[in-house]
Formats: sequence, C-alpha cells, structure tokens
Amino acid sequence: MAFSTNNLADLVGNTPLIQLNRITASLPDNVRVFIKAEWLNPGGSVKDRAARGIVTHAFEEGLLKEGGVLLDASSGNTGIAYAMLAAAMNFKLLLCLPANANEERKKTLLAYGAELVLTDPNDGSDGAIREAQRLAGENPDYYYADQYSNDANWRAHYQSTGPELVEQTQGELTHFVVGLGTTGTCMGVGRYLRDHVPQARVISFEPDSPFHGLEGMKHMETAIVPSIYDTDIAHQNRTCKTEKAYEVVRSLGREEGLFVGISAGAATHIALTLAEEEAAAGRPASIVALAPDGGNRYLSEHFWNE
Repeated sequence: MAFSTNNLADLVGNTPLIQLNRITASLPDNVRVFIKAEWLNPGGSVKDRAARGIVTHAFEEGLLKEGGVLLDASSGNTGIAYAMLAAAMNFKLLLCLPANANEERKKTLLAYGAELVLTDPNDGSDGAIREAQRLAGENPDYYYADQYSNDANWRAHYQSTGPELVEQTQGELTHFVVGLGTTGTCMGVGRYLRDHVPQARVISFEPDSPFHGLEGMKHMETAIVPSIYDTDIAHQNRTCKTEKAYEVVRSLGREEGLFVGISAGAATHIALTLAEEEAAAGRPASIVALAPDGGNRYLSEHFWNE
C-alpha cells in the first residue's frame, strides 16, 4: 500500500488568507482586511520560507553539505526555521541569539537540537549579527548564511508568498502591509507585486522608536540596515507603537479567534488604519496584513491580561 508523504520542506507555504469580520464591522462592505496566516507554516512562522530558500540554495551550490554547520544570527523565528530544517536535512545549526529572546523561542530551538550563542541583550539583534560575523571569520568551514544579506531570503518570497497572495485575492488586493526585520518578505513580495499587480500598494512599517517590544523588527534609523533592503520597493513606510500592537493582538484573539504574535498585531493595526483612511475617502480596498507568527511564541509576555 502506497502512502501519501511529503518532505518537511515541501510543507512550507500555501498558508490561508483569513478575512477579518468583527473588528472591521464598522467599515463599509467594499473595504476588506485580510490576514495572511504565516503561523500555520510547519515551523510556526513566515521565516520558514526564507530559511528553506537559503538552505536549499546553499545545498545546491555546495556551500552546505550534510553534517556541515550553518551559522547565522536571528532574533528567533528564522533560527527556529533553520533548526527544524537542520534536524530534517542532517546539518548542524550554530545560532547567535540575543540573550533576552523569550523563553518560548529558546526552548523551541533547544528542542530541535540547535547550539545557541547568547549575546548581550543590550545590543539586540545587531549584537547577534556582529557575533555571527566574528565566528564566521574564525571558522571558514562554517556556512555563514547571513540572512540579512542573502538574496535567497527575498527570492523565497518572490517565488512563493507573492504568487500565493495574487492567486488568493484574484489579483484584486489594493494594499499589502508588512513589517521590516530582515526585510526579505517586503523585498520579495514587494517586487512580485510591482511586477504583476502594479496597482497594489506595498506598505512597510517599523517600530516607532529604538526601544520597542516588536520582537524581530528593526528601527531602521538606529539599526544595522540589511544589505538586501531597498527603500524604493515599498510605496510608503509607516511606524507602529508597541502598545497598539498589543491591543490588536488581544482583540484578534478575543473577537476573531486568531491567536497571533506581536508583529502580526502591529501589521493588523496598520492595515486597520489604512482601511479607515480608504473608507473615509470613499475608495474600495482589499488590504492584506502579513502575520509572521502565532501567539504561542509570546505566552510568557506580560501584555495578555492588560
């Protein structure tokens, strides 16, 4: 008897698009807001896409072999995706991670067998990047993936996330809202939409200050800017307060049944603001907010009951 099977990497992508209903009840029917449910990837986040692209490219080019070591820096989600693939594809992961990354992420990484190098929490993700660069210089046999500079990062989204969005919306989306971290999602989907749905507006956003709680996101003015980032891809860049993201995360859980992470709350806040602006201008809109991960990665955070 033949069974239907898949390689783990084949299960990445094809995540659903979910329309919001209760928290958008005050909007006219022709203004709709959707969430791209990336927490339903096998590794639990949108970073599964970039990690699969980076690892696949590295194997194809002979940069990484079975039993070899992949080195990178991450605030958590990409690291978890790497760790999942490392266990499934037989390579080792050495990950530089800020020491203040939450316990859910650390425990998940250890469960997959990753080796962690914890860096100064005061230096954030930039400190982890600098430590990974140092280790790469000392260990030339390691494959330093460098997700912030690796074109396979954004190409994964050009090849998967972008086409999925166009198919799911039948090419009728008017706005795509995405946060800036490595910037790979924005660069890949943004380029795809500019090529195939030029009327769609790409709206990026970042935290409103260097000191924020939007884990995985960069305040560009004060952070190491990823070399893959191109400021011309997004039509507009906005900012989000951490407290607004918290409010929307709680609302999505209690009113829509969607258990999402903090950056997903931030993206939805920006999408709802856009929806109100479009409604006030009398324009129809189909707005998609990318939800990078789920709330299970933030259960130890303090904001849930506020």
